Amino acid sequence: MKNLKENEVWFLTGSQNLYGEEALKQVAKHAEIIANFLNKSSKIAVKTVFRPIVTSTEEITQAIQEANNAANCIGIITWMHTFSPAKMWINGLKTLQKPMLHLHTQYNQDIPWNSIDMDFMNLNQSAHGDREFGFIASRMKVNRKVVVGHWEDEEVHQRIDGWARAASGWHDWQGAKFARFGDNMRYVAVTDGDKVEAELKFGFSVNTYAVGDLVERIEAVSDAQLMSLIEEYEACYTLTDSLLANGNKRQSLLDAAKIELGMRAFLEEGGFKGFSNTFEDLHGMKQLPGIATQRLMADGYGYAGEGDWKTAALVRAMKVMGSGLEGGNAFMEDYTYHFDPKNSLVLGSHMLEVDPTLSSGKISCEVHPLGIGGKDDPVRLVFNGAGGNGLNASIVDMGNRFRLIVNEVEAVAPIKDLPKLPVARVMWKPMPDMKTGCAAWILAGGAHHTCFSQNLNSEHLNDFATMAGIESVTIDKETNLRTLQNELKWSDAYYQFNNK
Repeated sequence: MKNLKENEVWFLTGSQNLYGEEALKQVAKHAEIIANFLNKSSKIAVKTVFRPIVTSTEEITQAIQEANNAANCIGIITWMHTFSPAKMWINGLKTLQKPMLHLHTQYNQDIPWNSIDMDFMNLNQSAHGDREFGFIASRMKVNRKVVVGHWEDEEVHQRIDGWARAASGWHDWQGAKFARFGDNMRYVAVTDGDKVEAELKFGFSVNTYAVGDLVERIEAVSDAQLMSLIEEYEACYTLTDSLLANGNKRQSLLDAAKIELGMRAFLEEGGFKGFSNTFEDLHGMKQLPGIATQRLMADGYGYAGEGDWKTAALVRAMKVMGSGLEGGNAFMEDYTYHFDPKNSLVLGSHMLEVDPTLSSGKISCEVHPLGIGGKDDPVRLVFNGAGGNGLNASIVDMGNRFRLIVNEVEAVAPIKDLPKLPVARVMWKPMPDMKTGCAAWILAGGAHHTCFSQNLNSEHLNDFATMAGIESVTIDKETNLRTLQNELKWSDAYYQFNNK
């Protein structure tokens, strides 16, 4: 996965020539100090780059256009040190193509009670300079995040980092390619969608590739490549007896390893960032990819089953957002419920493809029959997911818009052993409770496929939705079904009248 320190956010400070050369020198000095402080913060995953202060329409427009064209710039942070007349920002903001965070701060933390005079007041005008800028951004309907607080405040750094992580995921989507092996699972609605509109809205493309082309890569795997990967399997996982060198299912492991090498070659050659497949189209493949998909996800590829390209793309974006944080982001499916009134839980899993970055310990490499697909028994990694705070996220196509749905959850270790369940699994409690959380998800149209996260929060995802310009629905500890249903109706009305 990409090191987020390769990404930059540009720090743009607004002022005007009214205050004179000496004042502007002080503005520039303060702005550079703040930008450098943010850049050195251990709480912010990306680089913060100081840019020359802007005091005119021409300077603002040029600075924003440079940000648009800079390959490593994923967004801009704006701050008005003094009063920066907002009409100067109109042309620049009209052309802005990168996410924006408005930092409402000031250089000094405290009022200098004994020495404050009008010179100080004229120089340190962020309290109303940022309001002037905020007005024009609202008037122009510029999607942005607003963070308020002193620039040395750790909470401010954490909120900037959340936005920067979302911007990193958004940046990664621009020009991204996702491969689809086979079509959507037959007759399934929620995992389908408008790929043309998605490319217009999100910046990534989804195209279908013949399974036969993938099979060619699988068959081209050399014996040396194969044995090297088998050695890696043996070193990393606990293989069941049947998969050991003399086991009666050893050939299944060899076939699975060839599939991984072939898929990896196909994805690398095509520059893809993720993929989907379906058990209904495996022509020429000996087994449904299990361990191959799990390991590719662990390496940063987005994935979702049954042709679900929207979730595959979301998994990739959330993996980028969570880079460097403890825990994983992975394709998931709500599979079955534990309806104990005192301890209701969701058991999340999939047929084979649960990312081992979610594991809480031992990972076993096993082979078991699969009742669908009509192929050989597939090899997969089996483990329990870790407990802790988490969330599930889903993107759905509502016809006239995309909707991002987020449910905060509390993940728990399985309360009992599952000796006959031959797949990896995670258990969780939906917020605010099982009945309300599940009802809210269904009312919002959430899919059965999600990206399950152990290291992101709903603010990351809401920031991401803001950057994408799409609807966002959050289900958390405060969710009330009556209020949610009203919000969904209001949102429907908004997108009927203000669809863009």
